[in-house]
Amino acid sequence: MKTLGLFRHAKSDWGASDKRDYDRGLNARGRRGAQLMGTHIRDHGVAWDILLASPAERVRLTLEEARIGIAPEWDKQLYLAGTDTILEILREQGGSGDKAMIAGHNPGLGDMILELVAPEAENALFDEAKVKFPTAAFAVLELDIEDWSDIAPGSGRLVHFARPRDLDAALGPETAPD
Repeated sequence: MKTLGLFRHAKSDWGASDKRDYDRGLNARGRRGAQLMGTHIRDHGVAWDILLASPAERVRLTLEEARIGIAPEWDKQLYLAGTDTILEILREQGGSGDKAMIAGHNPGLGDMILELVAPEAENALFDEAKVKFPTAAFAVLELDIEDWSDIAPGSGRLVHFARPRDLDAALGPETAPD
């Protein structure tokens, strides 16, 4: 069995309109969310063997703020990657370890849950995650495979799903002022 973690970047800063999408950083809410989720990921207790990450600035800063405890391996292919690309990267770079984490972007990360969870393995966590995989969300899937090269649709089940708002209500969805 293999364990796959999915960690979406925190809230990005849309205020810097002179920056390319790739170069956008985090806003203050994003920094708080990344720190909170980093603590949650460390406390979750999985010793990750590898962290594969998009080199986009908002992912870099999310991981810097989160301080997960493992150095990322940057992969340009993960920038805005879809499920096919993410699966291929895991097959090629998952290595010999049993626990891999991907840090990146939506819709690819959220779609990975939809792709990997078999219909018979859908549960309440899956129901929450399929609605939205928001910024700084963290999911853990257990995969019924022996080698990363075997990762395929329907090979997993979602065993953990957390969002910043689950840990601090102040980081929940922003509402329009009355």
